[in-house]
Amino acid sequence: MAERRRPSRDEAELWKTVTKDVKRAKRKPPSPGGEPDSAAESGKKPGKTRATPRKTGAGTIRAAGAMAPTPPPSPELTHGRAAGVDKRTVDRLRRGQIAIEAEIDLHGHTQEEAHRALQAFVSGQAGAGRRCVRVVTGKGSFREGGGVLKSAVPRWLNESPLREQVLAFSHARRDDGGEGALYVLLRRRRPKPGPAG
Repeated sequence: MAERRRPSRDEAELWKTVTKDVKRAKRKPPSPGGEPDSAAESGKKPGKTRATPRKTGAGTIRAAGAMAPTPPPSPELTHGRAAGVDKRTVDRLRRGQIAIEAEIDLHGHTQEEAHRALQAFVSGQAGAGRRCVRVVTGKGSFREGGGVLKSAVPRWLNESPLREQVLAFSHARRDDGGEGALYVLLRRRRPKPGPAG
């Protein structure tokens, strides 16, 4: 390794003359949040920044850049019981006192066909502004354990996208099919405003 040469007297004098007006740089004061301005000053590796929590409108704290919390799932519907629908309306539905505006009969369909037909029917009727419809499932035979569609349809009505369109359901009255049919109360869609005239 080569030995460092010491500057001569003339070189040292020249260096003093050149650097006499140079002042030592001052360090930057820390930023208001108390965090260092650069990764080099903080001693952290670049690219590894910590998310800063912030308050949302609802008063909850979440990290910056984090996804907004998903809304809680809708409560499960059961025969004649529904959260968010007044008791009088549910009672009228159970008694068959709400006018039935449309009906679908799922007899003779496979599960897959029935599921598709039910989705199309409910979506179409809700889109048309219907309030109450009847879904005929059949009671099924004892050998089938009470009917595949009879147990599947209430489950499908609790699943998306049907759950977003259904407010309540209940077994029909005996003369409307009894346990082999359901009254289904649909969520009213607000009509789209027409063109201004």
